[in-house]
Amino acid sequence: KSPVQTIGEEQIQNPYTELLVLKAHQDIVRFLVRIDDYRFASAGDDGIVFLWNAQTGERLFELHGHTQKITAIAPFSSSDDSEEKNHLILTASADRTVIVWDCTSGRQVQKVSCFHSTVKCLTVLQRLDVWLSGGSDLCVWNRKLDLLCKTSHLTDAGISALLELPKNCVAAAVGKELIIFRLVASNDGSEGWNVLEVKRLVDHQDNILSLVSVNDLTFATGSHVGELIVWDALDWTKQASECNFWDSSVHPDLQPEIKLSQSPNEISVQHLTSDEECVFAAVGKGIYVYNLQMKRVIACQRTAHDSSVLHIEKLPNRQLISCSEDGSVRIWELREKQQLPAEPVPTGFFNMWGFGRANKQANQAAKKMQENTPVHFLELVGDLIGHSSAVQMFLYFGELGLATCSADHLIIFWKDGERESRLRSLTLFQKLAQNGDLQCKF
Repeated sequence: KSPVQTIGEEQIQNPYTELLVLKAHQDIVRFLVRIDDYRFASAGDDGIVFLWNAQTGERLFELHGHTQKITAIAPFSSSDDSEEKNHLILTASADRTVIVWDCTSGRQVQKVSCFHSTVKCLTVLQRLDVWLSGGSDLCVWNRKLDLLCKTSHLTDAGISALLELPKNCVAAAVGKELIIFRLVASNDGSEGWNVLEVKRLVDHQDNILSLVSVNDLTFATGSHVGELIVWDALDWTKQASECNFWDSSVHPDLQPEIKLSQSPNEISVQHLTSDEECVFAAVGKGIYVYNLQMKRVIACQRTAHDSSVLHIEKLPNRQLISCSEDGSVRIWELREKQQLPAEPVPTGFFNMWGFGRANKQANQAAKKMQENTPVHFLELVGDLIGHSSAVQMFLYFGELGLATCSADHLIIFWKDGERESRLRSLTLFQKLAQNGDLQCKF
């Protein structure tokens, strides 16, 4: 029997009772990116980008330009004083090109084809009005797609992820190393930049799979062998680390699983997200909540799904959403656990025989165990069943709903059923009022 939690038909706290199935892609849909409050883009292995209306599920544009699968996507919006906000998106592909698209017209603005390898990640530095591409090199580009500067060839593995840091710095994941680069303005008075390598962090034992910014002072990284490291974003020193996600002795309230060996996939940190207080880690099949102040795991769901968790997000309330290779999307609520008071040490007659001392030691051991025990727990409050294959990621649109994409070629937009019903009733009422059909009869 699977140790994964189950939830019945009655899902009172799950508002997503309506769904729109968006069919357009011909292959795995790997990426969803938000354009504005009501539009998003989807992309994947078919090399096509689709733009959607999150309110209606309408397909707005179909963008053709890549010949192979899309490997990275990023929004790139400009805001000029004289013009309205211009929404652009960047897409990188295995065909070794990057294309800039205009989201208003659905047209290709420009294409760059000078890459020596596949671009695996894209990051926009909005404040500097430049964007970065990561592959075998780190390249810096301006809005006109002029190459401002680039690093020398790093490794054959190349950069797998990029993260913006303070003081015009970026962190690049290159295998198990984290390389810090700084962008420095050119001395000749031009708009050019130089990119300098300033530090290499080699604390991880295996490939870095995920990076997340916590705030202006802190960021975190996760690796293939289950390491989570919290870093200072200004001087890049290690603040804290957690490497025992799979160790039942560290989380004594969990049922230990009997296993001969631990598969790397079961302990790899696939995705990280964060708020000001905690880092939320998708580790193997589980979800772990790491408190930054306490520097320990305060809650976990070791088998949140039947297969690896691919993406997690913290909602504005105390809820989390996770999606998995098993095709499910689940909603969790972080709740406080009622702590039992420590039992007092017996006194009197037993102390004569030294029992008090033994009990004191036992009490200290119990207290230590209580300190290690997670003080919160994750309760399953919703299960969204709709996809037939691995759910790659999702986008949360607040009251508009939730978009999910999958290896089944589908995008599903999950809606709040009660809200949609009220909106339909209101629309019908307004239409009847306009037609003069609402007349009081006595």
